[in-house]
Amino acid sequence: MIASIMGTLLILVSGMMAISIFVALYYREAWLNLLIASSVTAAAGITLRLMRDDKNRDVRKRDGFLIVSMGWLLMSLFGSLPFVIGGAIPDFIDAFFETVSGFTTTGATILTDIEAMPKALLFWRSMTHWLGGMGIIVLTIAILPLLGVGGMQLFVAESPGVTPDKMHPRITETAKRLWIIYFALTAIEAVMLWIAGMGLFDAVNHAMATMATGGFSTKNASIAFYDSPAIHYIITLFMFLAGVNFTMLYFGFTGKVGRIFKNEEFRVYALNMLIMSIIVSFGLAVYGDYGVEEAIRSGFFQVASIITTTGFITDNYLLWPNFLIMIIFVLFFSGGSTGSTSGGLKTMRVIVMIKNSLLELRRQIHPTAVIPVRFNGKAVPQNITNTIAAFVLIYLIIFFGGTLVMSMIGLDFMSAVGSVAASLGNIGPGLGSVGPVDNFAHIVPEGKLFLSFLMLMGRLELFTILILFMPYFWRNR
Repeated sequence: MIASIMGTLLILVSGMMAISIFVALYYREAWLNLLIASSVTAAAGITLRLMRDDKNRDVRKRDGFLIVSMGWLLMSLFGSLPFVIGGAIPDFIDAFFETVSGFTTTGATILTDIEAMPKALLFWRSMTHWLGGMGIIVLTIAILPLLGVGGMQLFVAESPGVTPDKMHPRITETAKRLWIIYFALTAIEAVMLWIAGMGLFDAVNHAMATMATGGFSTKNASIAFYDSPAIHYIITLFMFLAGVNFTMLYFGFTGKVGRIFKNEEFRVYALNMLIMSIIVSFGLAVYGDYGVEEAIRSGFFQVASIITTTGFITDNYLLWPNFLIMIIFVLFFSGGSTGSTSGGLKTMRVIVMIKNSLLELRRQIHPTAVIPVRFNGKAVPQNITNTIAAFVLIYLIIFFGGTLVMSMIGLDFMSAVGSVAASLGNIGPGLGSVGPVDNFAHIVPEGKLFLSFLMLMGRLELFTILILFMPYFWRNR
């Protein structure tokens, strides 16, 4: 049954690859590499589908972890083929890194001249973002709560039509509604960018990257290429929307706006972005060589880009005053809302952790009192609080351990910290030699594979992958 699901996934990826063939034909580019890659992926998918055993159609909770982890790995492996077969990225590890970065919506790249790439491959590169982004939405709202991963159960009650004991057809209906919203917002942004002066091809690609909070651009200078305030403001707006829990966006589309502002995570997410944007804008206006409007535009854009882990760039923030660089680094760990396409720790987890820490002070004075953490006005079960605490602790352990590994590989301290934070948080640009105007091309192959693993772990909420390395996961009992 697991093989059958993997086969279905590869057939879907193959179909999306085929769309890039039409882009190649339109721009009169080489298309055979895309046809071969699509055919190989389809053949692998059909082969796995044929392994289906109709007598055993039950998918257990343990199988869910394997399906999610193997799904993203297989998508990345086969998604690398168009780059390798055509010779655009001849080294498979480089192609794999680029594709993992795409599907995990990280946006880190090894390409040194993006504009020299064929448009069909740039479109496929953006498509990996878009597919990965929607996959994450369905995963975090409809599937991970059932697996009990990282406190996602808190959003079961908020998700339209989803209950933990009935996975279908309600999850199917939920996924359908989410796809409609996702597609609609992508289309609206693409049209707005086109009207604002961006070419249609670039508008579509940047819209896919924005809604996926991915950050792949068709330009070497990212969004800084476009000297247009209108384009910057449009992308800022849609980055903000992409970082909102898609359940809240569903409420907005159905006219239930009041429920959005009643949601504690949304309020904290929006307030955090507003306050940080104001601080950064003020710092740029006072301490930087920026006019008032430019400081506001740069501050709001870059803060939205980092908090939502999109990773688009309009400025080299490493040239900003030190206290602003420190703010940007802290924002690497915040993330957007749970149930969005953004990465990082996520706002909900940060809220629960801060509240639980503050309540510990009260519990010291009243050790026998039962003082639960409350989220959205409801008591959070202790097991979920424990899961979130474990998630945050493991996240930080992996961050420090990963920094040590990258330092041993040969990166300087700042670059090691930046590469791990950017990969684990699915942000894209980091610090040092992997900063906003640089890329990951200079990192040795072992480092690229390690960072690819971190991207997958960060995207799939840590536990989903880490549990596969536990011996008890593979025991029959």
